[in-house]
Amino acid sequence: MKLNFLFFSILLSCLHLTAKELVDLIESDIQEVMTNVIEWRHHFHEYPELSNREFETAKYIKSKLEDMGLSVETGIAHTGLIAMIRGQKEGPLMALRADMDALPVEEKLNLPFSSKVRTVYQGQDVGVMHACGHDAHMAVLLGVAEFLTNNKDKLRGDIMLIFQPAEEGAPEGEEGGAELMLKEGIFKEEKPDAIFGMHVTNAKHGWIALKPGPAMASAEAFRIIVKGKQTHGSRPWSGVDPITAAYDIGSTLQTIVSRRLNILESQAVISVGIIRGGTRNNIIPEEVMLEGTIRTFDEDYRKRIYDEITKIATNVAEAHNAEADVKFRVYGGYPVTVNDIDLAKMMMPSLSRASNGQFIEWTLPRTGAEDFSFFAQQVPGLFFYLGVNPKDKESDFSNHSPYFYVDDDALINGVKSFIHLVNDYSIAMTN
Repeated sequence: MKLNFLFFSILLSCLHLTAKELVDLIESDIQEVMTNVIEWRHHFHEYPELSNREFETAKYIKSKLEDMGLSVETGIAHTGLIAMIRGQKEGPLMALRADMDALPVEEKLNLPFSSKVRTVYQGQDVGVMHACGHDAHMAVLLGVAEFLTNNKDKLRGDIMLIFQPAEEGAPEGEEGGAELMLKEGIFKEEKPDAIFGMHVTNAKHGWIALKPGPAMASAEAFRIIVKGKQTHGSRPWSGVDPITAAYDIGSTLQTIVSRRLNILESQAVISVGIIRGGTRNNIIPEEVMLEGTIRTFDEDYRKRIYDEITKIATNVAEAHNAEADVKFRVYGGYPVTVNDIDLAKMMMPSLSRASNGQFIEWTLPRTGAEDFSFFAQQVPGLFFYLGVNPKDKESDFSNHSPYFYVDDDALINGVKSFIHLVNDYSIAMTN
């Protein structure tokens, strides 16, 4: 059953008492839930784990879900979990998703629960931090699960809770994330009618934002290996310097979007995040590696970027008497995250009510990427954003920064948003 935005608004106005009852119910139960949400988030933040390695995180989530009386299916896509909440009234099946993995970032926040975890990532000793806010996502979804299980008698339909590993990308040579969960069949026996997801971001405290249609870019990694001839640093002419060639390749890549492609046709970002090579100051190495990311909103535009990267890397390296080997989709890739337009328009009033009017419809897509996109390719999806800056403060530190900060008090609007989405969607689909 599909409802247009106008009809759904009229429907909600006719069900004002139901909406008011929901608000009253949330207010009576929410404080105890939020006490747990904050405790859970602090635990996740203090003990982060990288993609496909969320073993202890999964055990912790499983124990909390079982404490709520839920049966939990584990080991999906390595460390993922699924639990079902069965409502006592007929209605749709709604999936709610949270991601579990942290990043190879050394935390620089001085919090009582700051991460001190270290591990080896791509051969390097690194710190580990929930620098993207996945700790908040897990805690919020656990809070939603607690509220809904406490009120199953009022729940129309069923809820599939999805705790997904490896959103940041599986390690090289491994599969993972949403794509692997779907490959392993989480939607085969019971396919949701819709799926909802959330991401915290450095925006105004408690504000909810939604972009109908294409909301986040596609993403994939590229790798360029520049091969030269190793020699003594005092005699560069007796070898081939791949470091100088890598400098030129990295800077010339920035001309693809600014000078080589028509920016009026689409949007794109090309960023180099890693340059690695050399072992000693007086040795010119044999090879240098560059690794970066491509973000686009159009498949044809992405293919043209492939061609340009290959052309630049090959020809610039040759100009330095070096060679370049280019690989794309090193860790796989994510498609564009698309919010179902009908679903987004239908649920905007719900998000506005959940945030007491602190809601904005974004008109421009974001160049960040999300593998929620794989779920949204299978069923109508809605992915919204929650601002977690401290009250009345701006933040210069966005997701993936070692200073990224989540204000616990902002998370209540995330919990409320999921609850309102579940309630209002189930009403819309059963009337």
